[in-house]
Amino acid sequence: MDHILACIDSSAYATSVCDLAAWAARRLDRPVELLHVVQRKDAVAERHDLSGAIGLGVKGDLLEELTRLSEADARLQVERGRALLAAAEERLKAASVTSVDVLHRHGGIVETIIEREADARVVVIGKRGASHEFATDHIGSKVERVVRASNKPILIASRAVEPPRCVVLAFDGSPASCRALERCANSPLFTGLPVHVVMAGAEDARHRGLLAEAVGQLGDDREALTTLKPGKAEEVISGVVGATPGAILVMGAYGHSPLRTLIVGSTTTSMIRTIHVPVLLMR
Repeated sequence: MDHILACIDSSAYATSVCDLAAWAARRLDRPVELLHVVQRKDAVAERHDLSGAIGLGVKGDLLEELTRLSEADARLQVERGRALLAAAEERLKAASVTSVDVLHRHGGIVETIIEREADARVVVIGKRGASHEFATDHIGSKVERVVRASNKPILIASRAVEPPRCVVLAFDGSPASCRALERCANSPLFTGLPVHVVMAGAEDARHRGLLAEAVGQLGDDREALTTLKPGKAEEVISGVVGATPGAILVMGAYGHSPLRTLIVGSTTTSMIRTIHVPVLLMR
């Protein structure tokens, strides 16, 4: 059975990930798999005072010390992971999620998430990881790598989360945005939620026609608004999101090639970085 894959670490975003995963699980009537990945650390980095002590007669003692530190750190990381998973499971069950599986893994974070997403309906991750706790208006490098590598919808949690009450759909007629529109129209995740379709572009017949088609696909019984405004997409979208209490932003992910986005950036990265509401990214 497909499930909600919720990926947590020791950052402040773990509670937001749990709350969003609980919201998705209730709406989709799916179980949650909680995943925490322990990465291997470089033991040398843990003891800078030993970095120059590799002389004759000292090397054996140094290696023994590094081995001891590595083993101690591994045990600490395992115990910390267990505590995080236990707290997360308790939070999910308190939010009326009855089926929760817990998975504790060692290895690469990105690789493990991509492996575990095979049977997932949606992947929930925090905007930043523990190492980016104080990096204001940045996204974690691993978050961006997951979004680029994943084939599943990625739900990115902001620091503060409330159950979404409405959808802001960033739409430009691209294949990814059309899939995002289809998800808004048909997924139980958004049943009953009003949708605000936003397009950045000139006020012309072509753009108005695209918006009309989008609203038509949402259905006659769906409460829907539209905004068409000239300007940079990230500025137009963020303006609507900021004026919409309880919003979740739904948009297509990375319209350009990875090489180009590394050089010139992208609307997707800008939105994840600057928007302070949950963001659902669709391929």
